[in-house]
Amino acid sequence: MKRLTVAGRLIITAIILGALFLGYKYLGGEKALNQMSQEQAKNAETDTGSVAGAESSANETTPSNPEATTSEASSFSYTPPAPVDGKLKGVVELGASGFNSFIIKVDAQKRWDLEKSEFGNSLVTENMATDEDIRIGLKKYIGNMLDYGVGSKDIHFVVSSGAAKADVTLKITKALKSLGYVVNQVTPEQEGQLALKSVLPAEYADKSFVADIGSGNTKISWMGDGKADALETYGAKYYQDKTDDSKVYEEVSAKAKQIPADLRRTCFIIGGVPFEMAKEVRKGKERYTTLSAPLAYSKLTNAKTKAGVNIYKALTDATGCKQFVFDWDANFTIGFLLGL
Repeated sequence: MKRLTVAGRLIITAIILGALFLGYKYLGGEKALNQMSQEQAKNAETDTGSVAGAESSANETTPSNPEATTSEASSFSYTPPAPVDGKLKGVVELGASGFNSFIIKVDAQKRWDLEKSEFGNSLVTENMATDEDIRIGLKKYIGNMLDYGVGSKDIHFVVSSGAAKADVTLKITKALKSLGYVVNQVTPEQEGQLALKSVLPAEYADKSFVADIGSGNTKISWMGDGKADALETYGAKYYQDKTDDSKVYEEVSAKAKQIPADLRRTCFIIGGVPFEMAKEVRKGKERYTTLSAPLAYSKLTNAKTKAGVNIYKALTDATGCKQFVFDWDANFTIGFLLGL
């Protein structure tokens, strides 16, 4: 080293320092950089997971369509007892909006199954049904029941309390008499009691009530002191009389508040408008469908349906009931058959 010039010494020193720098870069520095990269990647995954978890939690707690939620439970678990050695019986309902027929199999203990049902428009209350229209319609229902196996003496006809208010009901009675049949006419109170008989399970008699929202009227019924109590109020076709929604809401509410507080846990509901509402949320072929809250049906624009939803909302608000269960098989005329 002593023989080297100053410039030579500087060159050698630079070479040594360069070698040390390269060694650090490829051995220590790269290792450190790799470690830093791994830590950053890990932190990024943690942050992403936190965001995803937050989004998932938000999705779980916030329904995508809050209006589509049901009143309380998404399903109603109950299986009615099946009839044993039952007999076929049929009934034709002459309602305010049409002729409907039902065939049931019923045994001595009044256990029953719905075998067949038919629904149709007769335009009865609109006075657009002629004598011949009525005869043809009635003959059709009678013929279908006979073909199904129902005996002629086991076919019955019931005029609903709503249809009974129409003058054209006299045409129906006349047509049936000409065919050799008797017409059974019921009052609104009797109709409510018959609806309760067909739809209210015995196990629920001490905690539930029944509502039948018909076209001509609505019947509210419940079991009180060992007998069926029933009240009548507006039906879903009140809009045809230009009756104000708020007036109907107030009257239905006043009637519903007469239901004993301990019978407001569940409402079994039937009728044309509840049928339309149940179609929106029915799962498969279930016998019972739990209706959604009234707000969920605000998108239904049919005039009759909107009026029925107003009645349904009044029942909901007045009673505080959280579970409205629609029965796809029950009808007040079936209650009439059960009472024979």
